[in-house]
Amino acid sequence: MAAADTAAMDAPLHIAFISETFAPEINGVAHTLGHLYRGLAQRGHLLQVIRPRQTADRHTSSDETLLLTRGWPLPGYPGLQWGQSSLHKLLRRWQRHRPDVLYIATEGPLGLSALRAARRLGIPVVSGFHTNFQQYTGHYGFGLLTRLLTRYLRWFHNSTQTTLVPSPSQRVELQRRGFERLALLARGVDGQLFHPARRSTALRASWNLSDDDLAVLHVGRLAAEKNLQLLVRSFRTLQAARPEHHLKLILVGDGPQRAYIQAEIPDAIFCGIQRGEALAEHYASGDLFLFPSLSETFGNVVLEAQASGLAVIAYDQAAAAQHIRHGHNGALAMPGDEQAFIEAADWLLEDRESLRRIRLNARQHAGKQTWSMIIERFEALLIEAAKRPDQQNADRKKPRCAGA
Repeated sequence: MAAADTAAMDAPLHIAFISETFAPEINGVAHTLGHLYRGLAQRGHLLQVIRPRQTADRHTSSDETLLLTRGWPLPGYPGLQWGQSSLHKLLRRWQRHRPDVLYIATEGPLGLSALRAARRLGIPVVSGFHTNFQQYTGHYGFGLLTRLLTRYLRWFHNSTQTTLVPSPSQRVELQRRGFERLALLARGVDGQLFHPARRSTALRASWNLSDDDLAVLHVGRLAAEKNLQLLVRSFRTLQAARPEHHLKLILVGDGPQRAYIQAEIPDAIFCGIQRGEALAEHYASGDLFLFPSLSETFGNVVLEAQASGLAVIAYDQAAAAQHIRHGHNGALAMPGDEQAFIEAADWLLEDRESLRRIRLNARQHAGKQTWSMIIERFEALLIEAAKRPDQQNADRKKPRCAGA
């Protein structure tokens, strides 16, 4: 890695990030890109971001480091924009100031236009598989589109030099579906921000919890793809099975499923979207973290919860498969086995001392998962791509399903 660092210092790369979403928006993709962007900037690289104009950008103008494009509202995600195709705008910009390499984080119209512009100009492209869109279609009533969407995603990513995936399980799944040239780029966590020391007695008191009571926490978008029916069922079962504990469900985040959860568990506490130190305080003030999602490519919240000293219950995939050892620093269930998920959560409540030990082990493990190592690898992968001529893409014919 020292050689890569030296190369970066001697000749900084001109890197363009293309994404439908970017920090300070609140979602996993924006969170990850924010860390990667800041890390490369600190290493002296020349960066630009191409993204749709969002509601908060009314007084923001494009410049050499930022290109704002038009967008359309994204159904089911208020406040976010789906980027408009901007082929000619990108061609003009990159003919004047040609990037050494692109990182395309999303596969929508904006990402597609960036890929097409890069192919015309011979610019190397690295892509990231950040979101399981082909799984989301079933949750939003578009199940018939799943096969077509999978074909498009496969074509899109196979048209780039390298596709970065966040977990070994995701890599295996994509390889099975015909995706090529996959490289692992894991995720890190800010262990100074997310820390058990941020636990707040005052915050817990506002939830009507004493030191001996247990806060069952969930952080994330309250949406269908997060499998929140299992969250509700699990919490109800824990309440019934453990009457000796005073359990309270605490939800951080917002979304279309809030009304459903509120109707099912009227005494649940809805904290809304939290950021920065306030978010870290909410994490650290919890005790158990229920994460029933089956649609994650990674799941940054798993590491954030562990770093905050919570016992995490999750399915054995993505981040949980990488960072949880069942019975040592959390609890796992086989993907899709709802009864096993509930039993794993109940097992954590059997013994207070075991729960304390698991929470300590979770913090110890997550505290070692720093972003600096992830950024070093990301930098090395971009340097490698920038050094290779993009002959694969220039020679590859575009299939009909690409739609362009």
